[in-house]
Amino acid sequence: MAREPRRQERNKPEERDSEFVDKLVHINRVAKVVKGGKRFGFAALVVVGDQKGRVGFGHGKAREVPEAIRKATEAAKRGLVRVPLREGRTLHHDVYGRHGAGKVIVRAAPAGTGIIAGGPMRAVFESVGVHDVVAKSMGSSNPYNLVRATFDALKREDSPRAVAARRNLKVSQLQSRRREGGEDAGSDA
Repeated sequence: MAREPRRQERNKPEERDSEFVDKLVHINRVAKVVKGGKRFGFAALVVVGDQKGRVGFGHGKAREVPEAIRKATEAAKRGLVRVPLREGRTLHHDVYGRHGAGKVIVRAAPAGTGIIAGGPMRAVFESVGVHDVVAKSMGSSNPYNLVRATFDALKREDSPRAVAARRNLKVSQLQSRRREGGEDAGSDA
């Protein structure tokens, strides 16, 4: 009978964390050669997000695949990042990110475009909740570097509200300046 309450306590955090969607990006099997043969270990890369602008990634290593995935998921939930979304479906502006030899360009897209991105980047965008984005990866195709480069790009993403606050302006003033600048550039041509 003493075990029953413990099970309920253990299930409570899982119910609270059910708002998150986790995506397995990559599993790497490594072999250690020992006297009796080979010992296999597994490394998992997981992306976790609430599909409302919060996302994180984690790396976990263990002797069994499910344990590695569990560790990676916990690590991802510890390192969540908030990404400002425009209209809840795309990014505010184009942005560039890099990590090591992995480079990514992420561009905002009009409604109906969908997620045009490669495997590891697609998992990140689906977890964030972005519905319309065009992304290109260059350089390394290593999933770890691509995920980190994508996170670098998303961390550089700014909302008009944040830019206006930084410049001590109102959002309407910032957007009116943008319109004025766009008209001037169009009339010169």
